[in-house]
Amino acid sequence: MMTGTHLNDSVVSGVAGAVTLTAVHQAAKMMSDTAPQMDVLGMRAIARATGTSGMADESADVDSERNRGLYKYALAGDMLANSAYYSMATTWTRGAALGLAAGIGALVLPRHLGLGDPPNSDLLSNKIMTIAWYTLGGLAAAWTAQCLASRRDESPRELAVGS
Repeated sequence: MMTGTHLNDSVVSGVAGAVTLTAVHQAAKMMSDTAPQMDVLGMRAIARATGTSGMADESADVDSERNRGLYKYALAGDMLANSAYYSMATTWTRGAALGLAAGIGALVLPRHLGLGDPPNSDLLSNKIMTIAWYTLGGLAAAWTAQCLASRRDESPRELAVGS
């Protein structure tokens, strides 16, 4: 059974992973037009779930008034979902495995979920960046979990087993 302290540590670790992933993603989008744009998939999913039109085309204008609203919801949803996902990254191995799985899933699943292909996903560099960034998020979550565990004088193995 997970104690309150372990649960809090997992939540903090998950948020650290999600913030890392989102920060790298947002910085890259500002520097390159061909950077991965996973937020567009989130916008497509919200538009589909709410029955609104738009965002079916990867070239849709993210700066339009309607799409700014979708973008905010997509970013919030990404932060919540990624925080919950990365909260399981209590060891280095888990962090790397979860990040790698998320990165591969981000490239493979959208088409199967009816969201189309991620923008620029035909570029090898984009695929590598996507997988690397999700893995970095998993490792950031694991690093945070390790730091929090060591503050309690608990070994990382005990944290993983006690979870």
